[in-house]
Amino acid sequence: MGKTAFMFPGQGAQYIGMAKEFYESIPACREVFEIASKASGLDIAALCFEENEKINITEYTQVCMLTAEAAILKALQEKGYRADVAAGLSLGEYGALIACGALTFADAFALVRKRGIYMQEAVPTGGAMAAVLGLDAAAIEEACGETEGIVSIANYNCPGQIVITGEEQAVAKAGEACKEAGAKRVVPLKVSGPFHSAMLKGAGEKLAEELSHVTVHKPEIPYVANVTADYVTEAEAVKPLLKEQVSASVRWQQTIERLIADGVDEFVEIGPGKTLSGFMKKINRDVKVCNIDKLEDFEAFVGTHPLQEGESLC
Repeated sequence: MGKTAFMFPGQGAQYIGMAKEFYESIPACREVFEIASKASGLDIAALCFEENEKINITEYTQVCMLTAEAAILKALQEKGYRADVAAGLSLGEYGALIACGALTFADAFALVRKRGIYMQEAVPTGGAMAAVLGLDAAAIEEACGETEGIVSIANYNCPGQIVITGEEQAVAKAGEACKEAGAKRVVPLKVSGPFHSAMLKGAGEKLAEELSHVTVHKPEIPYVANVTADYVTEAEAVKPLLKEQVSASVRWQQTIERLIADGVDEFVEIGPGKTLSGFMKKINRDVKVCNIDKLEDFEAFVGTHPLQEGESLC
């Protein structure tokens, strides 16, 4: 029998109106928004549903994205759905931590609110990110390693799409080296800072202080960490990984390959957009993938995944 993974997207997939139908239709989802508002000190429903500029500013985006993901997760949990394993890309790792029971909803929201602030504050002038298309990871790693200045891989998203990050000039030079090595394109990203680079280590240090006041519970199911692309099954491993994750590479392709190798044959993307589902098509087309963003997606999922009395998805 196969296994199911819940996966959660990161910053960048946000949009005005995300999870609004869940908020309006399912009381438990509305409660998730209320918990998020109390934990963050923000009106999360207003930020998510009403036209505003803040939705795309890191310190607000992160907690809003996580709230939308958590609300949809809650809808699934209310119906009795559970997974065998969880994973999330960057910010989405906090969704995975909620799904596996390592963090409470309230603690996750409070942490991510601080994470967003610290990352926004830590953004130095002269930072940049760029997507390198059509070049293998080893060649990109070599280009970064031979470039003067701070530049490294931020995200191993999928075959043919890797993101580099660091000082603006170093990213530009490494991008040129990647083109010379055969990259099809190097696309500068419209982001507010060099995320997942050594330039954000200070944000990780501040986050570690916040983490010291939070209780992490033993995961009820394993989750796969971005930093290692390996399973986390013990509570004490979580905090150091979350600290490091702020400035380390996100090994998403390796995460998915590990899960598939270990028998996961269905992936459920929970949250706004279809980013992770798109990556999956380039990583492995043989596994089943669905995403739950809208209420109609949720209803379709429930309709195609009937549960017997006392049964869970996994």
